Amino acid sequence: MAVASPAPRYRQIEEFLLEKIRSGAYPIHHQIPPEEQLARDFGVSRMTANKAIRDLVQGGYLVRQPGLGTFVTDRKAESSLHEVLNIAAEVRGRNNTYSNTVLRCEAIEADDEVALRLGVRLGTRVFRTTIVHRENDIPIQFEERFVNPKWVPGYLDTDFSRHTPNEVLVAACPISDVEHVVEAVLLDAQTAAALDTTTATPCLLMIRRTWSDEHLISYARLTHPGDRYKLRSSMHYRP
Repeated sequence: MAVASPAPRYRQIEEFLLEKIRSGAYPIHHQIPPEEQLARDFGVSRMTANKAIRDLVQGGYLVRQPGLGTFVTDRKAESSLHEVLNIAAEVRGRNNTYSNTVLRCEAIEADDEVALRLGVRLGTRVFRTTIVHRENDIPIQFEERFVNPKWVPGYLDTDFSRHTPNEVLVAACPISDVEHVVEAVLLDAQTAAALDTTTATPCLLMIRRTWSDEHLISYARLTHPGDRYKLRSSMHYRP
């Protein structure tokens, strides 16, 4: 019988640091031991310790602060405010498992708010989907989306357990413009239950409208528990 080879030394350092992070011994913003100390403690080269830290930085567990050290980071799921990304791809990009539950997939008559947001007449037939998106089985987004069937007539035929609304819309109508509005909200009991949280939990609500050329395609309300999600924005200024 073959004998399993021991884990590489840098893996041993990674596992040590991960255990400290997951147990809470190294909480968010805690500074981890420097490379030199880890190298001495594990009897390895500084290059080996550096690789362990580098892998955990890439995995989103640690962040380097030049001149200060390396710190435990907040691994909340996050989305960009400047891009419209597929949430399933975001989750998988963090090496986590994506899943969802489809709560509604139907045609309805647009009420005052939906008609205004989607740029259609009151009572116009529109498509609505309501989906809870999960990361490692933990709900991170409650998505209620309204779509103009004039531009995406086959929207409701989608198997949303396999394809997200974003995937369907981008394939049918490439996005040219997007509008985001973000506000802090408290949840109603139904939404709180769907997100497996309480009505007292502060949440982030992103209202998103997307266009393809001059056509207003969809209006979505994306609700995230504030203790599980964050939004990111970055800009580069040129002199």
